Amino acid sequence: MTLVDFTMPRLGESITEAAIINWFKKVGDPIEVDEILLEVATDKVDSEVPSTVNGVVREILFDANAVIEIGAVIARIETDGKDPVKATEPSESSKKAAAKQIKAPKPPTAKKPAKDYQVNENLFVSPLVDQIARQHHISYEELARIPATGNDGRLRKSDVMNYLEQGRPLQFVQPKREGGFQLPDLKFDKGQGKVVAMDRMREMIADHMVFSKHTSPHVTAYVEADLTGMVNWRNANKASFLETHGEKLTFTPLFIQAIAKAIADFPMINSSIDGKNIIVKEQINIGMATALPSGNLIVPVLRDADKKDLPTLAKQANELARKARDGKLTADETRGGTFTISNVGTFGSLMGTPIINQPEAAILATGIIKKRAEVLERPDGDSIEVRSMMYLSLSFDHRIVDGYLAGSFLRCIADNMEVYNQQES
Repeated sequence: MTLVDFTMPRLGESITEAAIINWFKKVGDPIEVDEILLEVATDKVDSEVPSTVNGVVREILFDANAVIEIGAVIARIETDGKDPVKATEPSESSKKAAAKQIKAPKPPTAKKPAKDYQVNENLFVSPLVDQIARQHHISYEELARIPATGNDGRLRKSDVMNYLEQGRPLQFVQPKREGGFQLPDLKFDKGQGKVVAMDRMREMIADHMVFSKHTSPHVTAYVEADLTGMVNWRNANKASFLETHGEKLTFTPLFIQAIAKAIADFPMINSSIDGKNIIVKEQINIGMATALPSGNLIVPVLRDADKKDLPTLAKQANELARKARDGKLTADETRGGTFTISNVGTFGSLMGTPIINQPEAAILATGIIKKRAEVLERPDGDSIEVRSMMYLSLSFDHRIVDGYLAGSFLRCIADNMEVYNQQES
């Protein structure tokens, strides 16, 4: 038996790299010569790449969405060593497509705004689709409205070209104000300096944040919470908690417990918009915004947080944080969130204005816990005491959540933190 290196094929004279869209085979699958192994994308074309040998796929070295240099080994196939190895080349249809220039569609005719459309909230824009969008001045917001026919809801070149030929019917689904202020075409001087290319995750984060701001009318509310009782309880119990449960007791599971109780009291916070309907989620799944060593953020999800005791929450929160730091989170561990918490206090921030993690309705930021003098009202008169205070910031989607609901929910979280008592845990 022989292991044959399968390399990223040459896709054109000026092409130096390509992005893997998806694999049609997995490790252990048999494959024949000219059977399609994977699909890749460049800034010119999407290509289906066939196998060069008969055999069994033994290694896949890169996941979907990875951008790979031409000629780099991306997989290994085990063969019997008898069949000759063909040069790695794209399919004949891909060659023709690569050599063919993108044909500009006919000028769009005026059309009435579409009444119904589905927003692609997990939009993946390949280099080819991005090039077409830039050529025709299509925003990411408009791209997200185009019906996608690719795997996992992926937008294909044919989807965009068909949409253009139809006259961009979803371009004006949101009414434009007449005579309002129009942003001029300013030529900003961006300065000179070191150019750092975004990695794929940073590109996706950027797109997700812009999409969220365009989709949801963001409003942020603030309260201040006195965490003196929680801080004192944690300091008194963290050593015994570690000895009893084998886990460090951070503030994260304490915050999550207070949030889950508040969501149970205000279930409309735990919702999403689907067209003109509101979906109120049955599960309370709390996402924890976690910083990776690269500086990027990822949001692992702690499921059914309202049904778990403090030791279980602490164990799962610590495990998810460790996996995030080590780059070992699975896709399932980052899916299904219904509400997100971002602890900006970890970085020393007093408070923050977080961006909603779509398609959720709200996100909470917890600031730094800071000691300061506070005036307290006592039965025997006012007194000045040193207290541990923290600001809470709730950004919410004003399409779903009104100010009364947001303020009541936020105050409930603060109250849960202030009356904290875990003697039963």
